[in-house]
Amino acid sequence: MDYRLAPEHPFPAAIDDTLSAYRALLDSGEHPSAIAFAGDSAGGGLAVTACLAARDAGLPLPAAVVAFSPGLDMTRTGESMQTKAGIDPIFTRESLEHTGAMYLAGQDPHQPLLSPATLADLTGFPPMLLQAGTNEMILDDATRLAARARAAGVDVILDITADVPHVFQSFTGVLDEADEALDRAAHFLGQRITA
Repeated sequence: MDYRLAPEHPFPAAIDDTLSAYRALLDSGEHPSAIAFAGDSAGGGLAVTACLAARDAGLPLPAAVVAFSPGLDMTRTGESMQTKAGIDPIFTRESLEHTGAMYLAGQDPHQPLLSPATLADLTGFPPMLLQAGTNEMILDDATRLAARARAAGVDVILDITADVPHVFQSFTGVLDEADEALDRAAHFLGQRITA
């Protein structure tokens, strides 16, 4: 799906566009049980926040949410921001703050649609699969969202793979861990999506 991107179109444009696309699917007759929200990195965060927006708009929710290495905390308060600094081969605090500032465009990051890992009420959410690698600075985005989901009574699988980088799933055919993670995601979705 194409959606408006920062910095030209900062928060909440991407969420609004994703919600509009979901409404269009529902309006065309697609049943929510045949739809999953999925994404990686910022798109993984978008899968979660679009689901929050759909719930808050009173829409029926999709069958599942899958988020690979999701960015879920614009406050950047996870402990992994420090413990994985210098280990993460993709991110630095400076790079995350730079791209985050483009998306925020001056907005306060302390709101559920910007930092769901620490602020969102996930009550009523569909089953979720969160995958991340132990070498990621944003690892705690996934671990803290999983804890919030469990506390809200949501079925959640937190799938952490050792010694792999951000969005390691993209290394299919190169990393066995990527192939295995995608197999687990396909199995998860196959159990939850009905045509």
